[in-house]
Amino acid sequence: MKMIYKISKNIFTFVLFMLILTACKTPTEKNINNTQSLANNFEKKTLIINSGNDVKHKLQIYLAEEPYQQRRGLMFVRNMPENTGMLFIYKRSGVHSMWMKNTYIPLDLIFVREDGLVSSIIYGAEPMSLKPHSSIEPIKYVLELNAGVAKKLTLNKKSRLILEDD
Repeated sequence: MKMIYKISKNIFTFVLFMLILTACKTPTEKNINNTQSLANNFEKKTLIINSGNDVKHKLQIYLAEEPYQQRRGLMFVRNMPENTGMLFIYKRSGVHSMWMKNTYIPLDLIFVREDGLVSSIIYGAEPMSLKPHSSIEPIKYVLELNAGVAKKLTLNKKSRLILEDD
């Protein structure tokens, strides 16, 4: 009888543990899995990119200005329109690093100096990677776009980003 009680108790404990784990899905993952939920958590603006030779591109971007927004970024987003991105705006210029933790889509990471000029670009950062990607000089902004968009827009060190006042 004691043996049956002990087995039943162990099974009950295991089932309870599994139920608790299942219920512990993070609020971030539940709330930020598409661009609609991004719109609820980040301000959206128009970004103009001058690629040089007076070629200008307009993108809709989400602003990550606050530390809690920067920690979340595009985590758990499973798809994003091609003309959309996220702009991280730091309080101060410095050498900043990005990673792809819990980021399901490959991204181009564009590091931008305080004057709006592109400093460097990481093409096609690997989803879910914990590898840090750092700027090569002090920067104030990082623009995240779908992988391949930076090349398609011919972004380079002469490209300038201009945030429109809507």
